[in-house]
Amino acid sequence: MPGRSRIPQPWTAAERRVLKRLKSPQDIQLYLNALKYDADYRARSPRRVMREGKAACFDGAMFAAAALRELGFRPQLVDLRAWNDDDHVLAVFRVDGRWGAVAKSNTTVLRYREPVYRSLRELVMSYFEVYFNTVGQKTLRSYSRPLDLATLDHRGWLVDEDDLGWIGDKLDELQHLPVVTPAQIRSLAPVDPALMKAGFLGAVQAGLYQAKKRRPLA
Repeated sequence: MPGRSRIPQPWTAAERRVLKRLKSPQDIQLYLNALKYDADYRARSPRRVMREGKAACFDGAMFAAAALRELGFRPQLVDLRAWNDDDHVLAVFRVDGRWGAVAKSNTTVLRYREPVYRSLRELVMSYFEVYFNTVGQKTLRSYSRPLDLATLDHRGWLVDEDDLGWIGDKLDELQHLPVVTPAQIRSLAPVDPALMKAGFLGAVQAGLYQAKKRRPLA
C-alpha cells in the first residue's frame, strides 16, 4: 500500500488479538464508537486506550492511527481548530489517492469519513456544516498539515504510560490553513435545531464544551 511505514512490534499477545480483529478502517471506527467517552480528555497511548477501554478525541485518534498502521497506512493525525468550541483530531488515511478519516467524538457527526475525498481540504470541509457548538454556531476555522506519528516512534508513543500531551503540542505547532474567510464567518447561518439534536444524541454532557452565545470572531 502506498506510503506504508515500518510497523514496530511492541504489542502484547492480548493487544495483538484486539488489533487483529480490526480488519478495515470501518472496524476501527466501530471499535472507537464502542469505547466509553472520557470527559477528562487524557492523552493516553494506544496501549492505555485498549487497557482502560475509554478515550476522548485526541487519544482516540492516536489509537486509530496505530490501528490504521497495522493495516498498512501511515499513522497520521490532522488537527481541526475551532472557535468557541473544542478542537478535534482525525486519524487520516488514503485509498487510491483519496482521503478518509477515523475519529472518536462526543457527537455523532464528527466521526468516520469514507476515503472518497480528492484532497485533505475537501475531507476537512466535509466536517464544516456539522462542526457546531452547543449554542448552534458553526465553529470550524482551520486545519493542520498531517503529523506523521511514525516520525515519533523513538519516543514510544504506542505504549507510553505517561500522558502524551506533547504530541498535541506538536499538532499545535503545525501550520494551520483557514477554511473560511472573515466575511464568510460574519454571514454564517445558525445550525438547524434538528441537526443539533442528532449531533448531540447520546453525548456525555460533562464532555461538551461550554460554549458562550457571542458574536463569531472574524
